[in-house]
Amino acid sequence: MNRQTILQKLLREKLVVIIRLKQADDANAIVEALMNGGVKAIELTSNTPQYKEKITELRHKYPNLLVGAGTVTSSDLAREAIDAGAQFLVTPNTCANIVAVAHEREVPVIMGAMTPTDVVQATNVQADIIKLFPSGELGPGYLASLARGPFLHTPFFPVGGVNVNNVRQWMDAGACGVGVGGGLAAPVHSPAQAEALTQKAAGIINDLNDYPTFEVTQ
Repeated sequence: MNRQTILQKLLREKLVVIIRLKQADDANAIVEALMNGGVKAIELTSNTPQYKEKITELRHKYPNLLVGAGTVTSSDLAREAIDAGAQFLVTPNTCANIVAVAHEREVPVIMGAMTPTDVVQATNVQADIIKLFPSGELGPGYLASLARGPFLHTPFFPVGGVNVNNVRQWMDAGACGVGVGGGLAAPVHSPAQAEALTQKAAGIINDLNDYPTFEVTQ
């Protein structure tokens, strides 16, 4: 898949689950439970041990799952994540060099931004989606001020503080999708925990399906 195809799939699915773990092998059971709930895009953060090897493994094991790398803060991390098989990159910061590396390899970037200046800078370097971060500290009203105002045609994914109880608030505020972490990425140690995770994922996806897909203008 090329960059535009991956981007369109991310925008259509509207959900990226952020997996940050102390042990990379815990990812397998989490991914299985998430996929059973309908999740089709996950990011594994670069501060998860053996994250590169796990990205490669997940790509081979789940060919229909979009597997990205998160917490990508430099062009060097971008290169190693893409070499490992990452299909998209997610950053906490705004960095032109990361976009340049990713786009050269046909990989989209969900780029971190907090202020209007950050949003403009990320847009100017052609970031594919703006990750409003840390959104939990800012609130849906802050997103609405951006997405319903000066950045009406900018795709936002809020990350941080998004969960099954407030996903509609974020979407109503102008998000075109969300990134969800801890609430959907806790280690799974029993069938009951796996089923609970599957149901949480399905609940969020059910809410997101009520909202239209953001259309990218070329």
